[in-house]
Amino acid sequence: MYHSLAMILVDTQYTAAEVLRAFHHDEPYLFLGAAFTTVSILSIGFCVLRRRFDALLVWMAVFAYLYGQRLWLDTNLLRMTVPDSAFLDRLRFVASLLVPIPAFIFFREAGFLGYRSRPVTLAICAPFLILAGAAFAFGPLALLQVINNVLVVVALVAVVVRSLRRGSPDRDFVVIRRGLLCFVALALWNNTAAYWVPLPFNVEPYGFAVFLGCLGYVAARRTLERDVELGEIHRELDMARRIQLSILPNAFPESADFRVAARYVPMTTVAGDLYDFLAVGGRQAGLLIADVSGHGVPAAMIASMVKMAAISQRAHAAEPAQLLAGMNTALCGNTQGQFVTAAYVHLDASAGEMRYAAAGHPAMLLLRGGVVSEIAENGLLLAAALTATYSDRTLQLEAGDRLLLYTDGLVEARNGDGVLFGEERLNGALLSTKGLTPDESADKIIASVEQWAKLQDDDLTVLVCDYLGAG
Repeated sequence: MYHSLAMILVDTQYTAAEVLRAFHHDEPYLFLGAAFTTVSILSIGFCVLRRRFDALLVWMAVFAYLYGQRLWLDTNLLRMTVPDSAFLDRLRFVASLLVPIPAFIFFREAGFLGYRSRPVTLAICAPFLILAGAAFAFGPLALLQVINNVLVVVALVAVVVRSLRRGSPDRDFVVIRRGLLCFVALALWNNTAAYWVPLPFNVEPYGFAVFLGCLGYVAARRTLERDVELGEIHRELDMARRIQLSILPNAFPESADFRVAARYVPMTTVAGDLYDFLAVGGRQAGLLIADVSGHGVPAAMIASMVKMAAISQRAHAAEPAQLLAGMNTALCGNTQGQFVTAAYVHLDASAGEMRYAAAGHPAMLLLRGGVVSEIAENGLLLAAALTATYSDRTLQLEAGDRLLLYTDGLVEARNGDGVLFGEERLNGALLSTKGLTPDESADKIIASVEQWAKLQDDDLTVLVCDYLGAG
């Protein structure tokens, strides 16, 4: 390929020897230009994959890209292959004047200009922008190059002084600073001493390569550390998930009067939903469901406290209002500002009745004779006020009754158009379970919600209870 290029140029104005000489002289700059451009593309690609604007990476990418393009534009090989033109000369000159702008913005984002450095950065970048505009308008004037060199020298010295004044820098900052000092030293040479003691080659790009290498080292080390930390976090979250699952009761015991199925689908590894069986046996059943505000680990920790508060009130399992009041007293002042909704129903097959109370929770649903109705008796959220009071609602039980307790994640699930699943669809989902077992019903209700909302943005918990009406 190089031989063919040389033969083409021989036919014009350059000999093969001149072309090869130019290529060997430009070879390191062609390679470095390609490397810097690749780093730029990878940095932007990383931001795109993360779907997050990272100012440090973006400005480093712009800096590296302009620097790499300037290296290519300054090569002798380009001058040989592209006809001379005023536009190309201006483009080459303007590119060299624009490089400092993303460079100093990057230095600011990296902390080399201090934390209150926005005015300083603007003061540094504005002259370079003015020079670039003047160069594009009037061409590559020698005066503009001199002004540019003076500004670069002053600004780079300011960056070094600022970085050296930073107190107690961490290891990463020290590594990056050393790379920066190497780059600055060679850049200062190019802009000052090189006029009196010229070198046979341009040394500044090598300093920039060292600087990028230091940045790459720090990025790689931080990535490895982050992977280790993420692994630890995942292990801790898995342990938290197992602990949280352990506080949820096992399957409802065999009963001649009741069949109960529970489903718990957390949005994240751990969640703030909770259910429990507080009264079992003796022809009784006590079903509690609760939902802590928020998500994740904080909500899960509060849910554990709700569990303990409920256990402490087990003596009042037959009195829903008193049970919720006791839980509220135990939780007030201990939930770090998070609130809890809860609902509790006590079922007594001997008396043929149920007693229900709730604290800011969605109404319980009753499926009876092919009709769905709401059972509501709400008081204030738990942990909101120490003086909150609650009341019971008593209803007669009939054979074949199906009760549904659920958290608001079901009715608040949204489809792609932002439409809520809502109470009406939940009523329809419950009605469609007629003839199914409680386990099948719970699965069908959860599946209906998940099919409606492609993305789960809240925890989903349901309790389905059938009253068999035995004896």
